[in-house]
Amino acid sequence: MTSLSPAAERFREAMSRVAATVFVVTTDGPAGRHGATATSIASLTDEPPTLLVCLNVWSRAHKLALENRVLAVNTLSASDQALARAFSQPSGGVPDERFDHGEWHRLATGAPVLKGSVAAFDGRVVSATMVGTHSALFVEIDAIAFAEPSRDGLAYHRRTYKPFTAG
Repeated sequence: MTSLSPAAERFREAMSRVAATVFVVTTDGPAGRHGATATSIASLTDEPPTLLVCLNVWSRAHKLALENRVLAVNTLSASDQALARAFSQPSGGVPDERFDHGEWHRLATGAPVLKGSVAAFDGRVVSATMVGTHSALFVEIDAIAFAEPSRDGLAYHRRTYKPFTAG
């Protein structure tokens, strides 16, 4: 394993001090089912509804999302820390028990959607751009679900999961 440059180490430390929403990105299709915990997700545009989803190019989730061309972005709630940890573990390229955590259903594309997630976005990968170790996937959204009543979210801050509330 290669060591990081001083600039990369400093960048990682600075980013650890910025709280980020925690998501589980999932995919399913001919290439197989998989998912991974992620924090680099952003709203790109609302017309058409599109998200920017960043995944490590060496991850199985990235490989299968590109092959399946569909994914779901599941926004985790404050009570989903165990699920976030399960999906953050490497699978070694083989099926595992990560989907035993939580209750899953499907919306439009067939990608697994977490029941009761703060918000879930189900869509198609329409473009991808590789930058360094990650790809920026542009995902047009076909279906949306969210918890009613609204739930508190889960953040990642200073390298640990923390619940956050609106009030």
